[in-house]
Amino acid sequence: MGTAGSRALSSLGLPAPARPAWLGVAVLAAVALGAVAWRLCPRRRRRWRQVGTVAQLWIYPIKSCKGVPVPEAEVTALGLRVGHLRDRFWLVVNEEENMVTARQEPRMVLISLTCDGDTLTLSAAYTKDLLLPVKTLATNPVRTCRVHGLEVQGRDCGEAAAQWITSFLQSQPCRLVHFEPDMRPRNSRQIRAAFAPSDQVAYSDASPFLVLSEASLADLNSRLEKKVKASHFRPNLVIAGCGAYAEDSWDELLIGDARLRRVMPCTRCILTTVDPDTGVMSRKEPLQTLRSYRQCDPSKQKIYGQSPLFGQYFALQSPGTVRVGDAVYLLGE
Repeated sequence: MGTAGSRALSSLGLPAPARPAWLGVAVLAAVALGAVAWRLCPRRRRRWRQVGTVAQLWIYPIKSCKGVPVPEAEVTALGLRVGHLRDRFWLVVNEEENMVTARQEPRMVLISLTCDGDTLTLSAAYTKDLLLPVKTLATNPVRTCRVHGLEVQGRDCGEAAAQWITSFLQSQPCRLVHFEPDMRPRNSRQIRAAFAPSDQVAYSDASPFLVLSEASLADLNSRLEKKVKASHFRPNLVIAGCGAYAEDSWDELLIGDARLRRVMPCTRCILTTVDPDTGVMSRKEPLQTLRSYRQCDPSKQKIYGQSPLFGQYFALQSPGTVRVGDAVYLLGE
């Protein structure tokens, strides 16, 4: 068993594979008591089994903008975190303070936000980088923005950021806002009833985590003339070593020392037709092909409508750290 597997199992209090046997009376008594408890508690008889390996981890600092691949990340209630970068903690808004996404401005997928020390860098092809302080000035106004109809606050990142984004998009005037720790998150259950009352997000659509398998992507690509990448679907965790759509039935996962619970499938929209390398929206593929074979059961159309399903939304069960290469364990019967 590798380091990643041992780390995951140790977080459950399970024995390490190479630990020597003990013959003391106290240990024998503990084993006997444990056997009784095991028989009396059916839930404790459930086993973790490996179903895959973490192949990629992604953080999307600005909603609808370019993702940042990372080798490891903190798993928090509001999504993945690496240092000052947090998933969907920055948001582009228009003059009415409504969110702006790549559904309206496809070129947003070309904008990158990275962090080095205490400095953030906004960058895009053929555009001069803009450096910003990690800590937004407290004198900047806090704006009440709307994300999918729900109000959420964000501190304005200043005129330079607003002008940079507006100039790059060459469209309506835009501003950049940042979600701060003392601000109130949006309640996921107000967006989708399947979430628990405690599930929250900053600027993500509904869920703090999106999980997709390499095999599901490969199956989709086998049906497409022009292949697509995981970045078309903006997952946080990409899993290798499992079958296509295996993630559809993963109810509770242990990755590293973090635990995630599955909430619902991710419904797919026109954003998937934006090429992440060019910022051009086709309005057809891969959405058209997904609609041909990834529709929900007719009995669930009130929930999902006509949107195809691809990838799974997860929420936090317990925090921890995940790394590329970590084993992915499923809690089974």
